[in-house]
Amino acid sequence: MRSANLIPHFNPLFRFQYEPAQQCHVLLYPEGMVKLNDSAAEILKRVNGERTVEQICLQLKEQFPQAEDIGSDVSDFLQEASIKRWINYE
Repeated sequence: MRSANLIPHFNPLFRFQYEPAQQCHVLLYPEGMVKLNDSAAEILKRVNGERTVEQICLQLKEQFPQAEDIGSDVSDFLQEASIKRWINYE
């Protein structure tokens, strides 16, 4: 899927937040919680329903210039997040 111009937004059933008890970012949903690693959290911090996948990738490249091929990693993660229904695309 070529997703660079798509705009991801959170599925309303999921809430993204930092959970002090878990010491990490999580996705909360009615049946439970998904603990996120740092990479996933950095990507999802930028999902706001306004930024395209390409804009998210550019922001991450600026913040983490040492990361190689970050664009395909971000696209792959967001595609997986879409399959898991954490996010939807406009």
